Amino acid sequence: MKTEWQGYYLDGKSASRQPAAIHLMKSGLEIVTENKTTLWWPYKEIRQTQGFYAGEQVRLERGKELPEAVVVSDTDFLTNLHRFVPGLAMKFHNPGHRTMRIKLTIFAGIAAVFMLIALYFWGIPAMAALVAPHVPVAWEEHLGRGVMEYLAPKEIQCTDPDRMKIINEMIATLTTPLSHQPYTIRVSVVNNPIVNAFAAPGGYIVIFQGLLEHTKTPEELAGVLAHELQHILKQHATQAFLHDASTGILLAALAGDASGAMAYGLETARTLGTLRYSRQKEDEADTEGMQMLLKAGIDPSGMIAFFEMLQKEDSQTPEFMKYLSTHPATQNRIERLKSMAGQSQGKYTKLLPSYDWSDISKICPSKTD
Repeated sequence: MKTEWQGYYLDGKSASRQPAAIHLMKSGLEIVTENKTTLWWPYKEIRQTQGFYAGEQVRLERGKELPEAVVVSDTDFLTNLHRFVPGLAMKFHNPGHRTMRIKLTIFAGIAAVFMLIALYFWGIPAMAALVAPHVPVAWEEHLGRGVMEYLAPKEIQCTDPDRMKIINEMIATLTTPLSHQPYTIRVSVVNNPIVNAFAAPGGYIVIFQGLLEHTKTPEELAGVLAHELQHILKQHATQAFLHDASTGILLAALAGDASGAMAYGLETARTLGTLRYSRQKEDEADTEGMQMLLKAGIDPSGMIAFFEMLQKEDSQTPEFMKYLSTHPATQNRIERLKSMAGQSQGKYTKLLPSYDWSDISKICPSKTD
């Protein structure tokens, strides 16, 4: 039986991850970091925050306000833990029980259909915020793929592997400190001069080439990504779509009907095309996006500088090309972001210090190529 596993250790004080060896012991975990520091975690002090779903990395935490964490990508870690230390069923998830959970999920989906029929007659549009958390993630992902087919088809996406890797690593930096997030984040860059970006249901983010060209530093793009990530994590697009949904869409949503999600992709795309988030949702994306930057150790001044630059250019940019037309950055919002950033006492790590950021705009082929 395997008792040593490779993973990462986070000390809870910074966003850095240290490679570590995790040893299964009878009464706890022994963690040996890359710099040979040995830590002892009794099982009674550990809680699991990720790794409940197939393919999701396992994350264990210890402590309360600023918890330490270990992350293990191999989900067999949990299976071996239960074999090595029987009796931990109430403490850590057992992957062997997933079959039962799938059956329960199906049952819950069927029950949700009947619940939806009842809710519809009581005013589903006003209940969108309550319904969205109960929509299966897989359905949101199918819905997002339908949106991508209409608004960002593959033939107009830029796929330079080296530069896409840079953007995806920024996403990883932003999301690693999260205790739990159910989505697989997928970023696409579209070859279009529009200065815009949007988030679609299920973890999809689309960045237009024009927006990339307007960023001066990686921290500025990180600010945009943090804002869009919060729209995904808070299900803002999903809520907006459900608010205007027909009965058929709502039934498909709560039932987790993947074919239905794809069929309604065009309707969702149209919703996103005219979407203007409420002030409350924009404020929430701002606030949580700023917190995401701070937790990841990224200088928040980049987010502020980008919004200030766009606001300065706003009057000279055609309406259809504006990022601020769908993400209004009023002076009050910018001042509020500055206030939040000013209250932080954290130390920031410069992103990509040896990379010429202007190179990122070459991710899309030029028209002369």
